[in-house]
Amino acid sequence: MDSPLIVVPAFNEQATIEGVVTSLRNLNYEVLVVDDCSSDATAERAARSGAYVLHLSVNLGVGGALRAGFRFATGMGYSTVVQVDGDGQHPGDQVADLLKALHHFDAHLVIGSRYLLDSSTFLTSRFRRFAMWCLSGVASQLARTRITDSTSGFRAIRQPLLSEFAREFPNYYLGDTFESTVAAARAGYNVIEIPASITHRAFGKSSIGSFRAVQLIAKVLVVSIALLQVRIRPFGQHLSKVNPD
Repeated sequence: MDSPLIVVPAFNEQATIEGVVTSLRNLNYEVLVVDDCSSDATAERAARSGAYVLHLSVNLGVGGALRAGFRFATGMGYSTVVQVDGDGQHPGDQVADLLKALHHFDAHLVIGSRYLLDSSTFLTSRFRRFAMWCLSGVASQLARTRITDSTSGFRAIRQPLLSEFAREFPNYYLGDTFESTVAAARAGYNVIEIPASITHRAFGKSSIGSFRAVQLIAKVLVVSIALLQVRIRPFGQHLSKVNPD
């Protein structure tokens, strides 16, 4: 299927999910909201706005919700998925830029970076800026390509990487962004970044405090540096299937 599927993982995002889905549907995208066992009206409002809704009976976290969405997409024959958060941070009108970059650069993973725009107004605390700088530096070294925003969840993925992520995808904090990026690049898939004007969420706040964030950042760094990240099949294996000679 040539048209992309927009996958939106959502947990208790009733305040923003209608606006997110409506903006994407107005651009003629098919939208799947993966309701990660929300306790509010997220699922009902998503469906009312025109999205497919996949209900999870237990809370799996962002990574688990995304993998469920990837499996739905591959099962339905989609070859391309775009991740968009349910909190309204990701600009729906820039989804087309991710898709254009996929084809123009023959990429498998395109990341929308907050830090490639000179005019970026995305501001964070000093701690978060330092943590993101460290993570991006390590990701660049491990992936052997420049990564400025290793924690961005605004990204486009196409086959054959999509099937790999549907089969194996980390479900813990930063696994869905940092680790998946490193794993894809290390396995030979083409990973690139383009600028994206990502904004702050309008409602709610992160459930991860600073101390817990430090612990989880340390975990993902150890996992990646020690080569313990999720194992996805190298891109070369897919090429060998297409060209057996």
